Amino acid sequence: MSGLFDDFRTEFNKPNNTLVQLILINTVVFLVLLLARVGLQIAGHFDVYGLIRDQLTMPGQVNAFLHKPWTLFTYFFTHEDIFHVLYNMLFLYWFGRLIDEYLGNRRLIGLYIMGGLAGGLLFLAMFNLVPYFQDRAGLPLLGASAAAFSVAVGAATLLPNYTFHLLFFGPVRIKYIVFFFIVLSIAQSAGENAGGNLAHLGGAMMGFVYVKLLQNGTDLGRPIYWVADGWSNLFKPKPAVKVSYRQRSSASAQTSSYMSSGSSSSSMSVPDQDEVDMILDKISRSGYESLTREEKQKLFRASQRN
Repeated sequence: MSGLFDDFRTEFNKPNNTLVQLILINTVVFLVLLLARVGLQIAGHFDVYGLIRDQLTMPGQVNAFLHKPWTLFTYFFTHEDIFHVLYNMLFLYWFGRLIDEYLGNRRLIGLYIMGGLAGGLLFLAMFNLVPYFQDRAGLPLLGASAAAFSVAVGAATLLPNYTFHLLFFGPVRIKYIVFFFIVLSIAQSAGENAGGNLAHLGGAMMGFVYVKLLQNGTDLGRPIYWVADGWSNLFKPKPAVKVSYRQRSSASAQTSSYMSSGSSSSSMSVPDQDEVDMILDKISRSGYESLTREEKQKLFRASQRN
């Protein structure tokens, strides 16, 4: 068991590994709840498990939600059914890889969290403003479906003609795959799992708006990045202070400052034509799959230049 925990910790601590980290968080929360449910049920304290679950799932009534507003965030990391978490994590993995490759880790976590928030807010609004849903506002909301839908729709908006090879169907463009799941959620939004399907649609709308605005130069995820950076800095060890008595000229200091500030934004700069030509030559020689993630991101930014 210690080896398993070590593997989890190693994967979680790897840099630029946001997709795996999101999957691991969802998996660990599911396993903790599973053990708590089984243990407390055997011990005859299943009501205690109900109290724990209620602190993580999002209620449909406004009054209940106002007493635990943190559930707007925790619900999309919470699962109770093994097939529910398996389906959501596979969905997130398939489409999250594309967001990670073309837009990077920060945009992936931005899409995931913003989609989960949008799904929860739409769920809450519909179950309190629309009479049809007011009579059905008993079941709480849980699961990463809204966040995963946001990532999937974001990927389909970004790369609509990207092809997945599906069993029994062969190559299918992801825009058709995502469209099918959106239609399915609309069809089921008046059924038993109305709340979950409404959350799917909220996440889907956020994924579309997020990527469209990003292509026009507006990044909705900036507050998410700011919070994530602040959180990671809390646990980052501070480097030892080094005192140097060597004087540097003002010109070299300015040059160093310019280089350090420029390096942080160079990953998002538009590549010049020479870089694009080199990438295209590499594609002609070795195929698209031979490109690194950075080269794919550069090629995408070049395609958005016009």
